[in-house]
Amino acid sequence: MLTLDSIRQAPKALLHDHLDGGLRAATIVDLAGEHGYTGLPTRDVHELAVWMHRGADRKSLELYLETFQHTVGVLQERDAIVRVAAECAEDLAADGVVYAEVRYAPELSVERGLSLDEVVEANLEGFRIGEERARAAGRPIVMKMLVTAMRQAARSLEIAELAVRHRDAGVVGFDIAGPEEGYRPTRHLEAFDHVRHENFHITIHAGEAFGLPSIWEALQYCGAERLGHGVRIVDDVRVREDGSVELGRLATFVRDRRVPLEMCPTSNVHTGAARSIEEHPIDLLRRLRFRVTVNTDNRLMSDTTLSGEFAALDRAFGIGLGEMEWLTINAMKSAFAAFDERLRIINEVVKPGYARLRQAATRVVMVAG
Repeated sequence: MLTLDSIRQAPKALLHDHLDGGLRAATIVDLAGEHGYTGLPTRDVHELAVWMHRGADRKSLELYLETFQHTVGVLQERDAIVRVAAECAEDLAADGVVYAEVRYAPELSVERGLSLDEVVEANLEGFRIGEERARAAGRPIVMKMLVTAMRQAARSLEIAELAVRHRDAGVVGFDIAGPEEGYRPTRHLEAFDHVRHENFHITIHAGEAFGLPSIWEALQYCGAERLGHGVRIVDDVRVREDGSVELGRLATFVRDRRVPLEMCPTSNVHTGAARSIEEHPIDLLRRLRFRVTVNTDNRLMSDTTLSGEFAALDRAFGIGLGEMEWLTINAMKSAFAAFDERLRIINEVVKPGYARLRQAATRVVMVAG
């Protein structure tokens, strides 16, 4: 079994992490006091963190999303967004993440007069500050932003245009998020068409709280290159009593086309998309060699880190360093950064990092022997 220390040392890549789901509890309390937000259930940092974890673990995506009213509530000022984005980069880098795409819905931060562009600019500025701090601490990280539209709202075309407008400043793609059931991705076809016509990137939350039709629409109508969660693709995979496996047409398409699945095991358990880590479809899907990636979703709400996710998978399935490296390279291959940048990180950071860890593990075994 891998140690948590070796997992933290391993270079990791993160494709599905929400800025408003990863704030430090202490920062929420600070910002609430600084900007006059009075809605917090408690101003005690420890109690607030516990409240967030407990509130999110209610086996329902809709209930899970309720906790965000407080994190979004303190993200209405430019300096607050910059601070949270910078701390996000620092926290991820400290956990051994070397590449991250972090998403946020700018339309959630305009209640006090910020424009959509100002929200994105503040987010990117925070990432730049965080990258500099991480580099100075000896843990370099590459931060990118995914601009998200809320699927229950009607601003998706405006948000898609916003994402494209900032593509040369650090935004690498467009996403929709929010409750799946009742808010089909095809409601936003105009936004997806705009992004595609601009030769830009699309990932869509699909196959988490709703099933195969959500995945099919995301891929075939909306042009999704990656699936946010995508856990319900397992509904199209039949495991027979003799252990043999039969893939349905959609599952076959997803595997054959190497569609990346942005899987978030702990969050999926909290939202009810999976009953437990041990029963999470990620094990079956990785063994069938779908393009699986491991992600955090919301680090505060799910009380997790990317290292914590890998540790949980190792405890449940014994993935080891080799599988960790494969999952990390999956993520880097699936990233929306430019090809040259992805290749550099794979060849100069990821592969050498895992080689060093394997070498160190071999030395330990030889000494112990």
